[in-house]
Amino acid sequence: MSRSVKLRVAVFDLDGTLVNSLPLVLRSIAYAIAPFAAHPTMDIFAKLGGPPESFMPNLVGDPRHVREAITRMDAFHRENGHLIEPFDGVRGVLAQLHERGVLTAIWTGRDRESTEPLLVTHGLAEAFSVVLCGDDLPSHKPDPEGLRTIMARLGVVAAETIFVGDADVDVLGGAACGVDTVLIRHAREVESAVRTKAWRMVDEPREAYDLVLGCAG
Repeated sequence: MSRSVKLRVAVFDLDGTLVNSLPLVLRSIAYAIAPFAAHPTMDIFAKLGGPPESFMPNLVGDPRHVREAITRMDAFHRENGHLIEPFDGVRGVLAQLHERGVLTAIWTGRDRESTEPLLVTHGLAEAFSVVLCGDDLPSHKPDPEGLRTIMARLGVVAAETIFVGDADVDVLGGAACGVDTVLIRHAREVESAVRTKAWRMVDEPREAYDLVLGCAG
């Protein structure tokens, strides 16, 4: 895959990009909002970004129910976190990127309290030079400040960076700071306003990993 500037950093979203947490996330949200709203769909998942406080009000409708819904979601997620597994190919692509001198980082909306144990459980904690979580900054995707912070910490510019995610907010956040962004669509329909901002769009994580490796030379 041709790029005009050598790739120095590959940044990944976590849920739906490196780990297959979608079934658990949807089940957790469904459990959270069951007393208050309809069952969530893939379209709802595509709009998620940032901490629950930022997306839950839109799901439950009445702001009085937000805190109870978040409590329900957190409890369900904690009890079933063992169901999350890395996608096939994750460890291989990270190892190959490191061999080629490309640094890797994570930009996730997941909070640090749940991110760190997940990475440790699957032996991924040492693979990333920077892990930026949803509660590390006051801003959240699609605000690009998180991605800008990662690039600043690693001493790279947008042209030397690539970002991979699976939600609309990933594409919007990456595009906002000029970073080539790969969208994993997971067979869902993507709005044209988002498609036009994605550098590349693929169906599955493995395709995204191959694209990144192709950019790494």
